[in-house]
Amino acid sequence: MRRGALFGMPGGSGGRKMAAGDIGELLVPHMPTIRVPRSGDRVYKNECAFSYDSPNSEGGLYVCMNTFLAFGREHVERHFRKTGQSVYMHLKRHVREKVRGASGGALPKRRNSKIFLDLDTDDDLNSDDYEYEDEAKLVIFPDHYEIALPNIEELPALVTIACDAVLSSKSPYRKQDPDTWENELPVSKYANNLTQLDNGVRIPPSGWKCARCDLRENLWLNLTDGSVLCGKWFFDSSGGNGHALEHYRDMGYPLAVKLGTITPDGADVYSFQEEEPVLDPHLAKHLAHFGIDMLHMHGTENGLQDNDIKPRVSEWEVIQESGTKLKPMYGPGYTGLKNLGNSCYLSSVMQAIFSIPEFQRAYVGNLPRIFDYSPLDPTQDFNTQMTKLGHGLLSGQYSKPPVKSELIEQVMKEEHKPQQNGISPRMFKAFVSKSHPEFSSNRQQDAQEFFLHLVNLVERNRIGSENPSDVFRFLVEERIQCCQTRKVRYTERVDYLMQLPVAMEAATNKDELIAYELTRREAEANRRPLPELVRAKIPFSACLQAFSEPENVDDFWSSALQAKSAGVKTSRFASFPEYLVVQIKKFTFGLDWVPKKFDVSIDMPDLLDINHLRARGLQPGEEELPDISPPIVIPDDSKGTISCQENMPSDIDESSVMQLAEMGFPLEACRKAVYFTGNMGAEVAFNWIIVHMEEPDFAEPLTMPGYGGAASAGASVFGASGLDNQPPEEVVAIITSMGFQRNQAIQALRATNNNLERALDWIFSHPEFEEDSDFVIEMENNANANIISEAKPEGPRVKDGSGTYELFAFISHMGTSTMSGHYICHIKKEGRWVIYNDHKVCASERPPKDLGYMYFYRRIPS
Repeated sequence: MRRGALFGMPGGSGGRKMAAGDIGELLVPHMPTIRVPRSGDRVYKNECAFSYDSPNSEGGLYVCMNTFLAFGREHVERHFRKTGQSVYMHLKRHVREKVRGASGGALPKRRNSKIFLDLDTDDDLNSDDYEYEDEAKLVIFPDHYEIALPNIEELPALVTIACDAVLSSKSPYRKQDPDTWENELPVSKYANNLTQLDNGVRIPPSGWKCARCDLRENLWLNLTDGSVLCGKWFFDSSGGNGHALEHYRDMGYPLAVKLGTITPDGADVYSFQEEEPVLDPHLAKHLAHFGIDMLHMHGTENGLQDNDIKPRVSEWEVIQESGTKLKPMYGPGYTGLKNLGNSCYLSSVMQAIFSIPEFQRAYVGNLPRIFDYSPLDPTQDFNTQMTKLGHGLLSGQYSKPPVKSELIEQVMKEEHKPQQNGISPRMFKAFVSKSHPEFSSNRQQDAQEFFLHLVNLVERNRIGSENPSDVFRFLVEERIQCCQTRKVRYTERVDYLMQLPVAMEAATNKDELIAYELTRREAEANRRPLPELVRAKIPFSACLQAFSEPENVDDFWSSALQAKSAGVKTSRFASFPEYLVVQIKKFTFGLDWVPKKFDVSIDMPDLLDINHLRARGLQPGEEELPDISPPIVIPDDSKGTISCQENMPSDIDESSVMQLAEMGFPLEACRKAVYFTGNMGAEVAFNWIIVHMEEPDFAEPLTMPGYGGAASAGASVFGASGLDNQPPEEVVAIITSMGFQRNQAIQALRATNNNLERALDWIFSHPEFEEDSDFVIEMENNANANIISEAKPEGPRVKDGSGTYELFAFISHMGTSTMSGHYICHIKKEGRWVIYNDHKVCASERPPKDLGYMYFYRRIPS
């Protein structure tokens, strides 16, 4: 009897029958290309590398048996032509309506349920209304021969082992892979059947204390009996006396949640029995047992700030347009993005980005070229993944309306085609967040920071001469006036968004805010519930004025002027971008260093005119400050550098250093901060730390340039520190291996004192650099020269024009901190506002334009 059969592809020349023994012979020529997945190999069996096709798609998914990349029917031929790889595993999930019993109930039926042990599924596929059957087979290209699986007896042993390994492989985004971003937590085995005692315990919103000691921090609520006890040596390394663990050993109650971490998105849950942090899918129910409404909680250390303030319920409701019946929207441009666990910041930014025509043209418009010339592993290519995401959002293939009710009877007789419920940006997030300590985590992040991170990636991976991020780039003119000499200096810097401070002093309801603050203090003192949070109403004009108003700059040129004088800084636009991104700076720190968010409403205009903020340059009667750099200290040692610890200037303010160090900053960074700000105090030095803390040498000891190492202003067009230090060949080789020219690598390294990371940044910030081979040869032939001819570098790319704009999108944040809460996006399309709330895309009824966090304006042609 035959145990295997070969069939032609549907629509082909029909089935091709062969003897069972011919199956092995058919695979012999391809055996060298079939691999067994090794430890560390990523097996993609959930999602196509170029699209969002999956085993649930009509054409299924093809997994390459050599690279373990997956491709939908539309893209598998491209991979075959490019690589010559012939053997693929075809995965298909068939979904059908369940057969109804005589009483009308569904008969349970699930076939081949173990074929995909780790296949992610949509929630609707696990419902009581559907059953599914999973199918796997080998397909040999180009003739599309199919070999049904499992077929252990007729397949060569190596092929059988490889197929089994692919089918049983884990998701490439699982926690065990150290290079992945998701850092998933396991679901506790105790969560589904957790016993909760009906003992009447209710947890107050504040004033928590350990039941066995006086500790008020690092407190854990036991989800069985409601005991509040201190922790010790848990996964967050917090201190304590270990009373929560002792309670578990005494009573055996397995799960506890850390108070102060509860937000509408989840909380820190620990399983004593499993000895690890876990997920509790029923956390909201378990907390409600003790009177905690999870949707109204916001994380702080001891609940003294936000849990006392009921609130921001209205903010959540208004921004999400709760209470209104929103009409779902489908088709091109109306595709949602599934939430991967606090990935809403990414989803909101990408929806806004791909509503901009320049990004649509750069990626989706170049789809054939980008896909055809993508590297062998397209999952690790930025442009490929941007194109994939853009096409997924704009094509309409993954946003189709549900089947009409009158077709249900016909559908029941055929295979059910589940409606798309948004696309998953899992592969995109894995790549763009790679090597980034924050975005690679599964925690909530700041949408504004992700926007700038994305712009940086676009800059580094530009497609030819086209760079869509040019539409955001503009120049800011900063005018600084010395308060002592009244002289001024004008400088320019590049920026990509306009940050508007919240002018709280201009609130139209200031009296109401003062009354509320008094009530809040009284309520906190007496532990009484507070009234609803009062929202400050700020005129937009006040925020716009604050953007260009004088700002005190105590540390400006204090060393150069040999005086501890203050300066006044004002900012204006030296150019207006094509698309203006405005961030409302709602987040700040309280006196206790707890992050907080201003509860403000700003009347953001639909039409914006900022032409009056155009830079004016040096004005008649103004005198420029001399171009003096801080004094250079030349050491006596032969190495050319000295440590600040050994030769620290005698007048450094050690008290300021210690104040900064007590905040948790590295000691060497504190010393540099105080030194470079001219001993103007801890507050000024703190500002220096905030600006420089992301730099790679932030915590390294202060070094001052010596002979041959001091950079002279204007000595080199590239800011090189001298030519006696030839760039190391191994560093040059690293840069050239990335596709850059040798001449460009040498100049970048000279400009950055041979620092590889900074050299790459220099290259990306000088995209108009044109090679001057004669100049570079002269540089290499005169490595010991001390002076090179000056040349004026080209300025940054800007698309200057009129300063009049119209609003077309905004991103809103709900919650008390950028590290918690939720982001959604509103975009104006085809004359109406649309709300993008993760995978849900609906027509907006009341767009909350006054509660936004980031606003996107497009220039109005003059």
